Order: sequence, then C-alpha cells, then structure tokens
Amino acid sequence: MNYTTKKLPKNLLEIEVTLTADELKEFYQQALSELGTTITVSGFRPGKAPLDLVERQAGQKKVLEQATELAINKSYRDIILKEKIWPIGEPKVDLVKLALDNPFIFKITLVLMPKVKLGDYKKIKTEAKPIKIDEKQVDRFLKELQQMRRKEALVKRPAQLGDRAEIDLEMFLDKVPLENGSAKNMSVVLGEDFYIPGLSNQLIGLEIEKTKEFNLQYPAEHFDKKLAGKQIDFKVKLNNLYQIDLPELNDDFAKGVGKFKDLVGLKDQLRKNLEDEAKRKEEQRQELEILKQLIDKSQFEEIPEVLVESELDRIIGELQATIEGQGLKFDDYLTHLKKTLPDLRREFISKAEDRVKTSLAIREVAEQEKIVISDKELDDEVEKMAANYAQEPDLVEHIKSARGRDYLYNIILNRRVIEFLRK
Repeated sequence: MNYTTKKLPKNLLEIEVTLTADELKEFYQQALSELGTTITVSGFRPGKAPLDLVERQAGQKKVLEQATELAINKSYRDIILKEKIWPIGEPKVDLVKLALDNPFIFKITLVLMPKVKLGDYKKIKTEAKPIKIDEKQVDRFLKELQQMRRKEALVKRPAQLGDRAEIDLEMFLDKVPLENGSAKNMSVVLGEDFYIPGLSNQLIGLEIEKTKEFNLQYPAEHFDKKLAGKQIDFKVKLNNLYQIDLPELNDDFAKGVGKFKDLVGLKDQLRKNLEDEAKRKEEQRQELEILKQLIDKSQFEEIPEVLVESELDRIIGELQATIEGQGLKFDDYLTHLKKTLPDLRREFISKAEDRVKTSLAIREVAEQEKIVISDKELDDEVEKMAANYAQEPDLVEHIKSARGRDYLYNIILNRRVIEFLRK
C-alpha cells in the first residue's frame, strides 16, 4: 500500500491511497470467504460451498463492493495508527479507480482534531468579589413569600391600588392596531407595572364591565425600539377584580412557612439562601473568567466546521429545551423574534466557536497535567445520574449508553480541570 497526504483548509486532511492489483485480489478473496458464510448455494451447507460457486451466486459486482469496503477500512485503520492521526467523525471516501487486475485508488478526506498551543495557564488569576447581602434583598425575598401566601377575593367595586385586575387590552399606534398588541383576560396588579409603565394607574377607579380609553408615552429606553418614546393609545375593559389580602409578617407567618421558631429565624435562613446563591454565581463568574483567560492565552488551529455545527446543535437544543420547559412552542418563539432557525444558528456561531475552543483547551490542560477520570469515578457518576432519573427509563438508558458516558466523562473532566486552574 502506498499513500500520500495533503492538508486542506478547515483542518481537513486528504489521503490518496493506492493498493496494488495483488493487494486488491487478497481483499477480493477475503470478501468471497465472508460471503460464503451467508449466501446459500444449493447442495452445500453455509460456509462449505466452493468459492467459485459463491462468486457466481453473489455476482462479481457484490463481491467487489465488499472487497473495497474491507480494503478501505483496513487501509484507514493502518494509516491513522501509523501517522498518529486523531480524526473527528466518519471520513469521506471517494473512489478514483476500481477494476479487478488493476491498482485500486481511492481518496479519504477526514477532519482532524485541531491542535492547541497553550499559553502559561498556570499564571491565570482571578480575584473573588466579596459576597454581601443587604437587608433590602432579604426583605424583598420575604415579600415574595408573603405574595405566594396571599388570599384573593372577587369584589364588585371600583378598582383600587393593590387589587388584581383581569382586563381585555388593545393597543394602537397612530390609530393602527399594534402587532401582538392585544390580550384577553390579561392579569394586572395595580401598582406593579413591569411591562407597560403607568398602565395600572389608569385602571384605578374603573368598574367591572366598563371600558376606558387613554394614551401613554413609552419610555425612550424601552427595549422595543419601534415603540420607544412613542405615544400609544390604549383601550381597556375590566372583566374581573380581586382584592388581595396579604398575611401579616410575624412569628406565626414564619412558623407557617417552615420549621422556624420566629420571624428572625426565617430571615436568617433567607439570608443564608441568598448568600449561597451569590457564592454560586460568583464561582460561575470566576470560572468563566478563568476559561476566557485560558482561551486568550492559547493558539488554535483552524476550527473544523463539523465541530462548530455540532456545538450549534447543542446550543439550539439547550435553548429549545428552555423555551419548551416554560410551556411555550419553539416555533412561536422564533416567530416572535421574527427569525428563522438558520438566522438563529448564524447568531450563535461565535458562541459555538468559543465553546469548542474552551473544550479543546480544557482537554489539552488535562493531557499536559495528566488529569484523568477513573472508571470507578465515571461508574459512580453514571449510577448517581441514573438514580436521579429512575422514573424516566429512556433517559436512564441514554445515560448508561456509550454516548451518555462520554458526555458525563467530559463534564467531570471539565470540572476537574477548572478546579485545577482555580487552585
């Protein structure tokens, strides 16, 4: 076997392989032997028929097809082992010349794992920001708990501050209905204007089944640039009105929330929860800073498109899972953004490339520092994950599959390398 290699753009490698006619003939005979075990020849048990009869029964074309497959697979394995090549995914094969009693020539095009030249990653530094929880944060959390335990009663009176109103809403710009500018039975708490500033104040004094028309000026910094700074006309009908009664924040309230002796104990626990969450976010911020410095200090060969596309699939899949987890349809989400799936993929290309570089750099650090995950560690993580999702057998099967184990291996390895870099 003779072969030549040629480096192509996007980290592709083309290998042209030539097998002599005699080498091809050996693979042809091997293919005949393998076919002889599966093809039925009248008068003979499987695997016992003469090869000339097997060839006649199968046809020369079928035998040659299997011979070329055997030849390509054997040649490919031998070459990547000899050249110490680390390909990504399945190679592309093109036949150049194929005929019995002639040299067999074919080309293999494969994607190479990009090489990484790490900078001095041991000098990466990141400063931890101090964690400070003030009483306003605790009080805000406490009020959220108070809201969760509120009681509502349907009332027949004019709307007051603090009530929850259910309204039909229509919005117009220059007397033209706004796109997505209408809603039925929209819930509004009077005094809380998260989306349309000033809306709830206009509802104070409105009676059930009554309609009110008014206009509001949107803030100049509003996220929807088409509406920012514009005068918008509103038409609102009050359908239902609920009086909200909040429980008093006292020791009895704390006892009703959980196993707390008094309100002070509840506030102490809320403060601890907020501190734990702040610490977690600070650790995530430090990790991102460490990985950014790792990428900035490193040099990468050209990133193959197959890696970027694969990472894009993951990013879109994560986004879709988040959207659908909120009870929304992904297609409706795209329609709201006025974007197609290809548009979204183009927007995420830079993020995908950074994630690929991060993964490559982490693997290179792991190799240089000889950071490995033992089979026992991986087995323990697989069993832990499987136990967590015991009620979802399909997911458990995926977790225990080779692909699932590879995914968990990478997660553990990433965690270990980040711990190393942090120290």
